[in-house]
Amino acid sequence: MNKPLRRIAIFCGLLVLALLIRDNWLQYVDAGNLQTREQNRRVSIERYATPRGNIIVDGKAITGSVATEGTDFKYKRTWKNGEMWAPVTGYASQAVGATQLENLEDGILTGNDDRLFFRNTLDMVTGKKKEGGQVVTTLNAAAQKAAFEGLGNKKGAVAAIDPSTGAILALASTPSYDPGTFAGISSKDGETFTKLDKNKDKPMLNRALRETYPPGSTFKVVTAAAALENGKVNGIDERTDTPDPYRLPQSTYDLTNEHGACENATLRDALEVSCNTVFANLSDQVGNEKMIEQADKFGFNEAELDIPVRAAESVYPKDNRPQNALSGIGQASTRATPLQMAMVSSAIANGGKLMKPYMVDQLRASNLDTIETHEPEELSQAVSGETAQALQGMMETVVKTGTGTKAQIDGATVGGKTGTAQHGLKNSEKPYAWFISYAKLSDGSSPVAVAVVVEDGSANRDDISGGGLAAPIARDVMKAVIDSKK
Repeated sequence: MNKPLRRIAIFCGLLVLALLIRDNWLQYVDAGNLQTREQNRRVSIERYATPRGNIIVDGKAITGSVATEGTDFKYKRTWKNGEMWAPVTGYASQAVGATQLENLEDGILTGNDDRLFFRNTLDMVTGKKKEGGQVVTTLNAAAQKAAFEGLGNKKGAVAAIDPSTGAILALASTPSYDPGTFAGISSKDGETFTKLDKNKDKPMLNRALRETYPPGSTFKVVTAAAALENGKVNGIDERTDTPDPYRLPQSTYDLTNEHGACENATLRDALEVSCNTVFANLSDQVGNEKMIEQADKFGFNEAELDIPVRAAESVYPKDNRPQNALSGIGQASTRATPLQMAMVSSAIANGGKLMKPYMVDQLRASNLDTIETHEPEELSQAVSGETAQALQGMMETVVKTGTGTKAQIDGATVGGKTGTAQHGLKNSEKPYAWFISYAKLSDGSSPVAVAVVVEDGSANRDDISGGGLAAPIARDVMKAVIDSKK
């Protein structure tokens, strides 16, 4: 063979070798990436080729599937009372994809999860059509309804937890949306999604998990915990050394109170009428480092809290002395989700032990065989049992005779804390109304802890308060949980 032919033969051989390498790379190395790529339409066709498995609440499906026409996507998702359940389920849309449980548990719901391999193989042998599995939630339908209806046409959110396990009982956010209105792939579905996505009221934002707010006076419970745990007060009924007004450290600013009787007030009295001066002073005495340490034990500053939907990070910041004093009353740079503040109340109700919140109890195959069961997990010992008892005594006084009387429930002992958090530059916007609480039964058990935040732009500014707007919602949610256990 002459030299030119030999070069051509070698070049052609290299081309064939490159083709073989590329072919094997695509089939064996990059196959998974190509299969899951959003641009791969066959993945979406497969996802909607069969009825989707259901999300379950109290033993009943809150989702479904319906056959579609005129498209190669054979089935689309449906919801029962979609607006109420959207903050829990998220959406599954042929046009725009999926979020929250619909996305995170997509493998189970479509029947494509590797853990369903044996079930799918058996169905293939017997000729049975493949079906999606079930996602069984921890939600309490009555509590979710009470939360959603309590919020009504106001902006806000509710999170309710079982303190003993961490199971989430309610997760409501308003304004909400109906995921069924854009579950298909038509141009109308796409237009509906775009309108919702651009809506200034953010109906698709899960405020219970993904929005952080200044927690206002509800955070004073955390500051009280830090003061007790670090020995800055000897007991909740001993007078503190607190002037009124209180000059912030290293500052010329005097902090005042909305109520009287705050000078040298006891910890119990200060929480009952929500004295800013007492808790700002205690936060300064504890110091920024120890305040952060205490907040962390309640779940603050955790960037990866998955329930399994990831919650936004609640923050108690590193700060200077005057700002730390303000952070101790839930202002300055302190930020919290409603879920986070429900965790605070939950830990106090559970003797100081904070359980990790979770929303999925079981994953099941289509034949109801259990694939996975969630086991409750302790997140931290937020405070000692002794401190928890002291905090309970203070919070119960708030509901008996203080700012939280509208949360009282016949036949149950309720502990709570109101909050009205400043909002906007120099408090120019209408404040947020907060309430955190728990309920105890006659046997000493605590089946529910709740956090409520209301952004009520339609209310008169002077009418906005945690006790007035948020406490009745928390009461109704707690009562719904208690009644469901009878």
